[in-house]
Amino acid sequence: MKTLYLMRHGQTLFNQLHKIQGWCDAPLTETGFKQAQIAAEYFKQNNIQIESAYCSTSERTSDTLEQITNLPYTRLKGLKEWNFGVFEGEPEFLNPSLPYGDFFVPYGGESEMDLKKRVAETVMDFMKKESNDTVLAVSHGASCRQFMRYWSHTSEVEQKSKLRECCILKFEFENNQFKLVDIINHDFSSIE
Repeated sequence: MKTLYLMRHGQTLFNQLHKIQGWCDAPLTETGFKQAQIAAEYFKQNNIQIESAYCSTSERTSDTLEQITNLPYTRLKGLKEWNFGVFEGEPEFLNPSLPYGDFFVPYGGESEMDLKKRVAETVMDFMKKESNDTVLAVSHGASCRQFMRYWSHTSEVEQKSKLRECCILKFEFENNQFKLVDIINHDFSSIE
């Protein structure tokens, strides 16, 4: 059995400004770096030795990952956030009500099903090839949520509220199946 820690990146400038952020990229804020450092403490305090690391091609995920581990890592386009098309960089109040479904497709974006399939296939691909047992992958809020939903039929753990910055989803991977076993939201009260 292998363990996958699927993690959301830290706070970015667009998160702070309440702008839609999918394939466009904004840098981590000072708070975002501190959040990633608090997440790194979780791994240290629990004696978790990350053996392999992956992230999306967005700078906000690689900057977050580099706060967690010094390991060389692989950047994968399949771990990117939802493509929101022309809504990228616009104010969040322009988002429709959830679920988004196919809303962004006519605007050059991606459907919910395409996002879910892309992330699920990407994670399955690297985990099947992975020779190490403990893997960290840093991705994005909607990408992590859709991966959770894809494997919800194997899991009893469920997070109904928003996945906060640097939230860690712990999955067991065995017989080509993922099972969500824990959701770790950190205490950021010292920096908020």
